[in-house]
Amino acid sequence: MGSGQVTDWQGKHVTVAGLGVSGVPAAKALHGLGAKVTVVNDGDDARAREQAAELEALGVTVRLGDGTAPDSGSAAGLPEGTELIVTAPGWRPDHPLFAAADAAGVPVWGDVELAWRLRKPGAADWLAVTGTNGKTTTVQMLASILEAAGLRTAAVGNIGVSLLDAVLGDEEYDVLAVELSSYQLHWAPSLRAHSAAVLNLAPDHLDWHGSMEAYAKDKGRIYEGNRVACVYNVADKATEDLVREADVEEGCRAVGFTLGTPGPSQLGVVEGLLVDRAFVENRQKNAQELAEVADVKPAAPHNIANALAAAALARAYGVPAAAVREGLRNFTPDAHRIAPVADVDGVAYVDDSKATNTHAAQASLAAYDSVVWIAGGLAKGATFDELVAEAAGRLRGAVLIGRDRALIREALARHAPEVPVVDLGRTDTGAMLQAVQEARRLARPGDTVLLAPACASMDMFANYNKRGDAFAQAVRELGA
Repeated sequence: MGSGQVTDWQGKHVTVAGLGVSGVPAAKALHGLGAKVTVVNDGDDARAREQAAELEALGVTVRLGDGTAPDSGSAAGLPEGTELIVTAPGWRPDHPLFAAADAAGVPVWGDVELAWRLRKPGAADWLAVTGTNGKTTTVQMLASILEAAGLRTAAVGNIGVSLLDAVLGDEEYDVLAVELSSYQLHWAPSLRAHSAAVLNLAPDHLDWHGSMEAYAKDKGRIYEGNRVACVYNVADKATEDLVREADVEEGCRAVGFTLGTPGPSQLGVVEGLLVDRAFVENRQKNAQELAEVADVKPAAPHNIANALAAAALARAYGVPAAAVREGLRNFTPDAHRIAPVADVDGVAYVDDSKATNTHAAQASLAAYDSVVWIAGGLAKGATFDELVAEAAGRLRGAVLIGRDRALIREALARHAPEVPVVDLGRTDTGAMLQAVQEARRLARPGDTVLLAPACASMDMFANYNKRGDAFAQAVRELGA
């Protein structure tokens, strides 16, 4: 079962590791194909019990609690007879279940690998996107461009729409815009995209991957076997290095995107226009106008880069320039991504709660000239010196919240000692209202109060959406 398509699942013993948004569809799909499915899940909360009941009603075996208990049928918790493990992407590679699988010679696939292998004959091509930041926005832009070209498509993958549902459902697609996380790529060795992009690389999830090298290697898997184009970020040499290292099909091209003037085989920006010098006749001399910078919403530098990456993948698929422009004009970004909330007394309040790591926060801060920065939360092993040193000249002040705020405070003391800092010791959800009030006190007309936390949210909020909602509600209370 280690390679190739599995055509007969009848009676195969498959263990699904984890419930959630990927485990439940995987268990249902495999059960529907005739496999004998056992789901193991480390957690045993109300949501898990609800999902377990749904699966058990179908005839799936579910074990809640520690999925590695030695008394579960065989050594180290590997359910007896297991021939394949399909894992949710969040399960770490060093989980004891996978050590037991390795010792028993049992392969481990992710939900993306399963979806790839379950494609029907003549299935839709995949245009795949990964990177530390900007994945979701880029994939949504790409889907909008593909739709503008009249293609049947969907934005799927790490974006919340299960790839399994897209692959096994009744709806037929021409091409899929696929967001892939480093976790998903780690468990997807067979994936071979039509074309793929790595938007950027910065330290993230190193606690999961173990090192920056391992993280980059997993991101680079997205280029393996590409047929038409490997899209990379000219400003981020590490992404180009991944292209050089990839084993691609003959004729596949490296295509760069840049915020500067593009060279041959690149997309870039010239006098307020997004232009293509990669997918044109005689690219040594010619360029094709795709859209105006003003067609990109918001037109922050990192978002223009996202648009260029999406355009490159669409052009690799043969989409005409007019559809790129229409798709970008039609696109509306999700909430909590550098989203204006309100202007109060001449100060703009902007919600970028999705900036959950330093690289994303750096891009967000670079979009404004004078910022009162609201930051903090769970650092996930990150350091903040580079971020603060880069942003110091833009900072009017900083308001720090969350469990690991001291790390940011110390970086500010080292690299921006003149910037006034308010350190809020409280970590209840009501701290956001106080943070916004303190930011208002520090701000001057023309400034931007920017929530770009550079940290995860789970110390104070259920997720980054709830954090952004709390910020927006606090701003509305100021306006009132």
